Amino acid sequence: MAALNVLVVDEFDSEPLLETSLRQHGCEVVTLKLKELDMMQIVQTLNPDVVVLNLYAPNEAVLRTIVDINHNCSLPVVIFAEDQQTETINKVIKAGVSAYIVDGLDPKRIKAIIDIAIARFKEQHALKEELKKTKTQLEDRKLVDRAKAILIKSQGYTEDQAYHALRKLAMDRNIAIGEMAKNVISMAELFNK
Repeated sequence: MAALNVLVVDEFDSEPLLETSLRQHGCEVVTLKLKELDMMQIVQTLNPDVVVLNLYAPNEAVLRTIVDINHNCSLPVVIFAEDQQTETINKVIKAGVSAYIVDGLDPKRIKAIIDIAIARFKEQHALKEELKKTKTQLEDRKLVDRAKAILIKSQGYTEDQAYHALRKLAMDRNIAIGEMAKNVISMAELFNK
């Protein structure tokens, strides 16, 4: 199994506890100070498997960056922090953090925490993809139903004939039936103006 590539972003100037612990567990680690970087650019350049932040409390800039990481890079983010306020916890969860550990920087637990966060991230990512796929299928079905209604009204087709006509048009053009339904609807709207 390949070594886990970890980007550690540390706000503190203390001893590199995270880095040392992760290296002892066979991880490849790059550690940077929070003040000195454009985190999103660094994440895109280094392409780590996971981003780990060690800080007192995530500020708005850090939270925005986490949202960007989730949308653009789709990576698990783990935060070790001191701030245990409910408002902060709600903000980091909303931003998409995979794990938010308060006052828990114990070298014996670090690797396990990161492994659990990665597993949880993968599970949530799979659920989001499934939801996205289901929404697309539902939207396509609605479009197909609208397009069938147009063909029934304009061509005098039965529902089966309208569906088969849509499917044939889609297959002939090598596009999805939902896309063909959009085209039929667009053409009908164009001619009805």
